[in-house]
Amino acid sequence: MKHYRKIEHVRRHGLSLLARLGRYELAVLLCVSVLSGGVWGFIELADAVIEGETQSIDETLLLSLRNPADHTDPLGPGWVEEMGRDFTALGGVGVLVVITLGALGYLLLARHYRAALFASVVVPGGMLLSTLMKMGFDRPRPDLVPHEAMVYTASFPSGHSMMSAVTYLTLAALLIRVQPALRLKAYLLILAILLTLLVGISRVYLGVHWPTDVLAGWTAGAAWAALCWLVMRWLQRRGQVETEESSSGTE
Repeated sequence: MKHYRKIEHVRRHGLSLLARLGRYELAVLLCVSVLSGGVWGFIELADAVIEGETQSIDETLLLSLRNPADHTDPLGPGWVEEMGRDFTALGGVGVLVVITLGALGYLLLARHYRAALFASVVVPGGMLLSTLMKMGFDRPRPDLVPHEAMVYTASFPSGHSMMSAVTYLTLAALLIRVQPALRLKAYLLILAILLTLLVGISRVYLGVHWPTDVLAGWTAGAAWAALCWLVMRWLQRRGQVETEESSSGTE
């Protein structure tokens, strides 16, 4: 009887290990796909924007969010416009810095010191990359409609869209790597995607970005987040960053 129980325990442990390995390999495949697809998508968008191939669709989509009788008036009542400003603020530098500091505080309190150090490098690094890319392309802002929010920089790629994708998706990816519960992994990822989408859509709604600016910001930011996830996974396998197993054992 004891021999049978031992065999059954080994069998279940083996099946559990195979399932985890399969899940991890699928996650790696998905991240590699997001990384390669994001880089390819950004390059294609940048080339099309430089050649002027997207101007027509950009204008059509931008004007579709405006009152046909008055292009100075965004669609919807005043509270929708105010909500658009609220959503766009979620991609502002001040808010993103607070969110990043909050996530770093969580990692430090959970004693994931090396994960916190990694996050403190890759998130600002992604923001810096966004700024350099905007300076390099130097695309003018939309001039078809009034801007419903203050703007200071060039248009391509959307800084709010890319920085929100870099911050929310990267932090979610890093927190997922130290979070053992599957339901919490899914929750963090879905929340990060939702926030990133709301910020990008609000930028077009407020007339401060062309749709392709936002799409380029999303693709670049998602690629950066996928790259960070893969690098952190590699560091975890080398024992240089805390793992989710160490998280489950932390009191």
